[in-house]
Amino acid sequence: MELVPLASAEEIASLVADIVELAVTRDPGTVLGLATGSTPLPTYQELIRRHRAGSGPSWDGVTTFNLDEYVGLPPGHEQSYLATIRRELTDDLGIEPARVHGPDAAEAGLPTAGERYEAAIEAAGGVDLQILGIGTNGHLAFNEQGSSLGSPTRIKTLTAQTRLDNARFFGSPDEVPRHVLTQGIGTILRARHLVLIATGAGKAEAVAAAVEGPVSASCPASMLQLHPHATVLVDEAAASRLERLSYYAEVYAAKPGWQAH
Repeated sequence: MELVPLASAEEIASLVADIVELAVTRDPGTVLGLATGSTPLPTYQELIRRHRAGSGPSWDGVTTFNLDEYVGLPPGHEQSYLATIRRELTDDLGIEPARVHGPDAAEAGLPTAGERYEAAIEAAGGVDLQILGIGTNGHLAFNEQGSSLGSPTRIKTLTAQTRLDNARFFGSPDEVPRHVLTQGIGTILRARHLVLIATGAGKAEAVAAAVEGPVSASCPASMLQLHPHATVLVDEAAASRLERLSYYAEVYAAKPGWQAH
């Protein structure tokens, strides 16, 4: 695991945009795993800014897979994650809607939705680069505390705290669906490169547990310690609980220029 301490969310967005663009430049058919929510938004906005300025790569061959999807929202609901990622990123990059994927949350197909999503990811060749955020309790995607570290895509019940956290997008906690389809931790681990973004003091405790604590289902994000290519980018506030922060800063500052992200 590489821990990259930076000063601000803006610096993180710039570096993550560099990482994504490098992957797409090297392989125009890159498969991206995308998180939704507020954490990756500055990165997505930076990618769009570069694309509009004509400085980014072509996105024509890129395929994307969302981490998760709400169950129970009507088709086309503005808060569905498929609608959200198209609105906040892929439409502006010119990625064809047919290449933008999310779990199928239609009620009739729920019993097999996880298996079908796993098969779709495998058929695409697997995720090359997965963007991640981290919950305040260390959850990853919608893998809450206690989730199996080998879990596949499946239906999960949202905790009251998670529904409260997400109520800002809906108006009230009662409007937030109780269930989601989410990539499992085992699914996420199969991506070739994991890039986790954490900003703000509210994420500091979770970051410390994920990076410096034991690998445990009590902190699902700690599974990044098991991955051969995981990059964790934190701003000063999110890094404030790390005991080895000076070490991470020294190592990153001395990173050879020829090393790829």
